Amino acid sequence: MNNNSDKAIKVIVAITGASGALYGRETLRQLAALDNIRHIALVFSENGSKVYDYEKVMDIPVSSKIEVFDNHDLFAAPSSGSAGYQAMFITPCSMGTLAAVASGLASTLIQRAADVQLKERKTLVCMTREAPLSLIHIENMEKVTRAGGIVFPASPFFYHHPKDMQSAVSALVSRMLSFAGLNAPEIEWGK
Repeated sequence: MNNNSDKAIKVIVAITGASGALYGRETLRQLAALDNIRHIALVFSENGSKVYDYEKVMDIPVSSKIEVFDNHDLFAAPSSGSAGYQAMFITPCSMGTLAAVASGLASTLIQRAADVQLKERKTLVCMTREAPLSLIHIENMEKVTRAGGIVFPASPFFYHHPKDMQSAVSALVSRMLSFAGLNAPEIEWGK
């Protein structure tokens, strides 16, 4: 996937119950700002919604591109490969969600959409947010990676000298999006 493409694309953003809901919000903000993003399917897990509220993350960015789906609606478009979503970002991705994806479970819309991305050989990025990691977490990361997904830990970096927490979050999300061929204008990589 290339940001410079004329083709409008559709993506899925799932926000699950790990701490770090601001990563999900920033992902939505950056995706909505990209000209070639036509549609963003947004799905909150039950705990993801609670953490989003608990961490006092600001409202969901306002964009006509964003459509919210119920995580219990297995008839929603993101549950089908024929809906044509090119990428999915689970951000943050709880260890419970990672375990479900690694096990091939599909009992919620988030799980089913992730399963579809893997079976269709499309981009699935799981921004995991947990520390320390147990062997079970590491094995689940390996399974998702072997299945074609990308495990992208929410580990901020500092070589670009972020001026505040928002700058660090923006840079990390920009880097995550680059793995799907989406070059958000937050940071020009390789400069």
